[in-house]
Amino acid sequence: MEKFTTLQSKAIPLAIENIDTDQIIPARFLKATDRNGFGDNVFRDWRFNEDNSKNEDFTLNNPKYSGSILVAGDNFGCGSSREHAAWALSDYGFKVIVSSFFADIFKGNALNNGLLPVQVSPEFLKVLLAEITEKPEIKLEVNLEHQTISVVDTSFKDAFEIDPYKKTCLINGYDDIDYLLSKKTEIEAFEAKNLTK
Repeated sequence: MEKFTTLQSKAIPLAIENIDTDQIIPARFLKATDRNGFGDNVFRDWRFNEDNSKNEDFTLNNPKYSGSILVAGDNFGCGSSREHAAWALSDYGFKVIVSSFFADIFKGNALNNGLLPVQVSPEFLKVLLAEITEKPEIKLEVNLEHQTISVVDTSFKDAFEIDPYKKTCLINGYDDIDYLLSKKTEIEAFEAKNLTK
């Protein structure tokens, strides 16, 4: 995985609540055997009309919005536990998803795939969505070490929580196996000490 410390980026607002994993990546696209290409169909039924033409009213198709941060409504990632939702969002280019609540399984899947879910207060989210919608050019900064999200060059900021283990993994670009390998010296020392008893 890529290391994640600090990200500055424009953001895409998606002010819809209860976005479930079937809306993120519809079930009919889950036949692939690897993670590549899922981004092509992220939010497929919202991004495209039935004739496969782009839905120009959908935020991700609006050229004034861009960036690797998605700011969504409350209760993001609910529904089925498919890991493909995290794959699709990452493959599309998102590195951070901001919401006031995430489904637990989605949050775990996101963190396991290097996608940072940033849970903010409902009040902060409401103002943030309004700001981005009105001023698409603004940039956000997500600082994982300090666990903060802010609008660049302003005092508008919120803090977020993250599991300490997952924080360590993201900062170092580790998956679970990489983390264990990073502890190889300590593990070998522990084994050597206990095998001599």
